[in-house]
Amino acid sequence: MTDIEPISVEVAYARADKQQIIALLVDPGTTAFVAAEKSGIVRVFPEIDLEAANFGIFGQALGTKGLKPAKEHVLNPGDRVEIYRPLIADPKEARRKRAEKAKSAEG
Repeated sequence: MTDIEPISVEVAYARADKQQIIALLVDPGTTAFVAAEKSGIVRVFPEIDLEAANFGIFGQALGTKGLKPAKEHVLNPGDRVEIYRPLIADPKEARRKRAEKAKSAEG
């Protein structure tokens, strides 16, 4: 019988006032979502809703650009799972409002 060697990964979350990176060992085959659950990061940041959160690995959003979603993305040794906060404002809408404000200031 062969012992399975765990792999080292990190789970990260940041607010404007507080950031946390939690290092943990997980079994090979562990997904980003399961690592986030096992990390206990929700105890540090109770506002996180893992079911609704967006995830990334080193700045690459999971579930986009050919990457599997967090519940399917299998981690590699050394991966950092990032849990993203929801956007406060739609970037397109914010740009539109800034352009309108600049236009009205000119005229």
